[in-house]
Amino acid sequence: MKLGILTSGDIGKDTLEKIILDYKICFVLTDSNSLSIIELCTNYKIPFFKGNPRDGSAYEFVKNYNIDLIISINYLFLIKSDIINHPKILSFNIHGSLLPKYRGRTPHVWSIINNEKNTGITAHIIDTGCDTGDIITKIIIPINQNDTGFDILNKYRSEYYNLVKDVIKKIESGKLNLIKQDEKLSTYFGKRTPQDGKINWNWQKQRIKNWVRALAYPYPGAFSYFGNKKIIIDEVVFSKIGFKYDVPNGTIIANEPNIIVKTPNGTLELKKLRESVTFNVGDKLI
Repeated sequence: MKLGILTSGDIGKDTLEKIILDYKICFVLTDSNSLSIIELCTNYKIPFFKGNPRDGSAYEFVKNYNIDLIISINYLFLIKSDIINHPKILSFNIHGSLLPKYRGRTPHVWSIINNEKNTGITAHIIDTGCDTGDIITKIIIPINQNDTGFDILNKYRSEYYNLVKDVIKKIESGKLNLIKQDEKLSTYFGKRTPQDGKINWNWQKQRIKNWVRALAYPYPGAFSYFGNKKIIIDEVVFSKIGFKYDVPNGTIIANEPNIIVKTPNGTLELKKLRESVTFNVGDKLI
């Protein structure tokens, strides 16, 4: 089975390392910032193309190779039909959600924010849409109550190659059973930026907790402002300390031994901050 691999980032590099040991890779498409993938290809003498594939130059590179499958793993770009249709058999992608829910970018982060109990990875046929192709197979991954976004990504990392192998076995055995995605169940989430991490203290305490853990270190982090100072928060826990309802949300209601903040339906302890800050009772986070 001759493969073309489209991949980006650390999770792509880790999966590519495993694929190299078991399969014939004819080429790799990656982005210019995935230096570890570029280095890996160089070391294994695998031809690679780096950069945006949508200007036509990527297909000029790809068309020189006779391949059976294209496999996309954490690849940053949508690809055009000329590349999708190039392999003899098919092109498939590994996406970090249980499709059709959470199409698009950073689905594991959004799954935590939305208090999902499970996430997963889905192998699906690549078409010209965004994560819209027929489903080949899935792996369900539980989200534990204290999992961070990075924790979930590491759970994905351990399963990506298993899913790749499973799909290839299905293809080789002729047991591919494609399932159309139900558009009524589909959701889509766009690219996040660091500035998207601002906490709204008028949210319910569970949503704030989910927001914080989804974005915790090494991600850019959930944040609030104390005066003009940006406060990045990496962990909060539920507190049993009571409060008065007329106190504004985001107010510090205790600072010893722990920093306690009021929300509409309870209090939260600020367990882990990225910088040292001294708060007084009555101070307000905004």
